[in-house]
Amino acid sequence: MTKPFTTRLDFSSKAQQSSRESAAERSFDRLDPEVEQATPDSLGAGARAAFEKSGWPGLMPVQAHSIPYMASGQDLVVQSRTGSGKTGAFLLPLFDSLDPSIRETQALVLTPTRELAGQIYDEFKRVNPIPETLKGTLVYGGVGYKRQLSGLKGGSQVVIGTPGRILDHLERRTFTLKKIRAFILDEADEMLSMGFYPAMVALKSYLPQTRQSCMFSATMPPKVRLLGKEFLDEPRFLGLSADGVGVATIDHRYYTVRDPMDRARALSRLVEYENPDSAIIFTNTRREVSFLTDFLSNYGFSVGAISGDYSQGAREKVMSQLRQRRIRLLVATDVAARGIDISELSHVFQYEVPLEPQLYIHRTGRTARAGKAGVAITLAAWEEESQLKAIAHRFDIQMEKRQLPTPEEVAARTSQRVTVVLEEKLRGKTNLERERLVQFVPMVKTLAEEEPELMAMLVDELNQMRMQPRKQRPRDEQKNKPHKRRSRK
Repeated sequence: MTKPFTTRLDFSSKAQQSSRESAAERSFDRLDPEVEQATPDSLGAGARAAFEKSGWPGLMPVQAHSIPYMASGQDLVVQSRTGSGKTGAFLLPLFDSLDPSIRETQALVLTPTRELAGQIYDEFKRVNPIPETLKGTLVYGGVGYKRQLSGLKGGSQVVIGTPGRILDHLERRTFTLKKIRAFILDEADEMLSMGFYPAMVALKSYLPQTRQSCMFSATMPPKVRLLGKEFLDEPRFLGLSADGVGVATIDHRYYTVRDPMDRARALSRLVEYENPDSAIIFTNTRREVSFLTDFLSNYGFSVGAISGDYSQGAREKVMSQLRQRRIRLLVATDVAARGIDISELSHVFQYEVPLEPQLYIHRTGRTARAGKAGVAITLAAWEEESQLKAIAHRFDIQMEKRQLPTPEEVAARTSQRVTVVLEEKLRGKTNLERERLVQFVPMVKTLAEEEPELMAMLVDELNQMRMQPRKQRPRDEQKNKPHKRRSRK
């Protein structure tokens, strides 16, 4: 007989802190607490000149903690929230390690989006103390190659961009990574969410064995930790939560919904924006389970459901589908979800604020299992916000209020993900296949101008396929299938 979940929970701040620290220890080695933090006066000449040019009043915690390790050449994994100063943490040490006299790429910074790449590039230009000799090039997909080729052939020491387009340039041999000294993965969790993992694996073969590699990420889900082990050599781990101590295994967020009638659309917008590998969506009633399952399924998500209306056999079948990644979303009531134990859930969504405070802990505890990180997102009407804040206060939870992404923001992020898929497909084409594609280029240009809905329909079909779970082929089948290589003329 399954024990009540309340017997296994300790809501005290001390217990939560202990859980966070043990989770960090299981993920990566802890940093030596005796290492002295950096100060503006302790920076090297190049980093200090860049700092003085930046106009910053002082080093932020993530910079002060990580710069000594980066300056020593140590591989490093840093968990810190967006906006905490991560860009300065890896840019400042670069100005001490790069050689302006060598006109080849010495530092590569990978980012998940063109917007972030542009922000880092702009910051690099702003604080660069020797712009006449130290150059940077911005590289990302979805635009022409001409300007990027010019910058790369000009001998930029720093290249900042997205993995897909950088891999395209490496395959075209428009630049090389043989002289790389520093390899930076920024916003690694978002990079995986965007679908860049295949490109990153292919890009790895172009990196020299001897290099310093550093990874920055706001969260540390299992895939990010595996990515760190794959690209970094015995990295040290620095975890900085909002208060600068420890690592929060669950990122708690909530969004307010003005009109209850818009709640379902707000949820679908968040799911599409977050792009979770697997998630549970909690509702308070069986009626909402039925409604949401139909709504999300019609929207294009792969979704299953469990509630008191489902037999035990039906529940076990749905749970098996979720564990096997045959569905990505599970809609459930609290009673039906008791006993669920799935270690790889990345997100928990709460369609409504739970009716009882303890249910919040029960729901959000479905993610971040076995020391892994997770995201808990709650939708709250304005009258429910005070109730949610009371829950956060009672259980000492740091809960962040965010604005719902606009339809334009969701569309922009979705478009970038689809572009990644298209670029990945194009990279897999042989030269003969690419020749065959050329005949359709004029048609595509005409349709894009005169009948864009036709092109949008094809892109939407591709996006619907992308939102479906990737079905794993049997290991023997993968092993026996020949690897397809691009033919080169």
